[in-house]
Amino acid sequence: MRPNPLLSALGYCASDRVVIFHADDIGMCGATVDAYADLLEAGLLTSAALMVPCPAAAEGAAVARAHPAADMGVHLTITSEWDALRWGPVSTRDPASGLLDAQGYFPHDNPEIQANGRPEAVRDELAAQVSRARAWGVDVTHVDSHMGALAHPKFLPAVMALAGRERVPAMYPRMGVDGWRAQGFDPLSASLAWGYGRLVQAAGRPLVDHLRMLPLHVGGDHVELTRRMLADLPPGITHFILHPARDTPELRAICSDWEGRVANYEAFRDPRMVDVIAQSGVHAIGYRPLREWMRQPT
Repeated sequence: MRPNPLLSALGYCASDRVVIFHADDIGMCGATVDAYADLLEAGLLTSAALMVPCPAAAEGAAVARAHPAADMGVHLTITSEWDALRWGPVSTRDPASGLLDAQGYFPHDNPEIQANGRPEAVRDELAAQVSRARAWGVDVTHVDSHMGALAHPKFLPAVMALAGRERVPAMYPRMGVDGWRAQGFDPLSASLAWGYGRLVQAAGRPLVDHLRMLPLHVGGDHVELTRRMLADLPPGITHFILHPARDTPELRAICSDWEGRVANYEAFRDPRMVDVIAQSGVHAIGYRPLREWMRQPT
């Protein structure tokens, strides 16, 4: 695959490794908001995304407002995966929308929402989430998808249309078919995702090259794990995901993967991480430069 044209547009070389250190799930619960505030102070986080339908989302927005340079997007959400904490749509309570499960929340998993969600209802819900974030004073830098639920032919047009209207990047990787297969897509879906990415790039939208994520299934020292992951990064723009949260009784009650979330958080507030990133040779950026490139006059 040819080098990402966005690299040169942002002043990088084709061989450069550019990384967006991105915190997902901000606002899911209070533990994520407190962790987000701590990591903004630590200074290594370059981007984050707010889960607008969730209980602590307004608190997360307040933290972003208190840090005007914070790079905050909207983590577009149409699933509600936990049993101990649930959330639902901000745009409707109509069961005919396909956005509600039997308990009145978003469905637990992707197959259910992808089978039952009406595209027009999803479109309206995504727009409502971005509008609410803006009403809370968030300077929205991008949009991305919780659990990848929106990476589906029924929903992708709505995501890209929303990003176009808002003039913000939609996080979408310019991976080949093999890359999509590695993300768990079946052969047909991987081919469709690859083709859609080519159309989006041809339309002049900024795309990332690679996805990486610190693990959620294991705790321990994620500083050394990050060192190894960065050493293995290929050239291009990488969306590097972490799910930071403080270790609290609330978090332990909600998330079976709480140890991984806490390890993600501890790694990016660890003083060693400054040297890990510096020695890796990567260039750290947020989504704001991509947004500004997208907003340049044609």
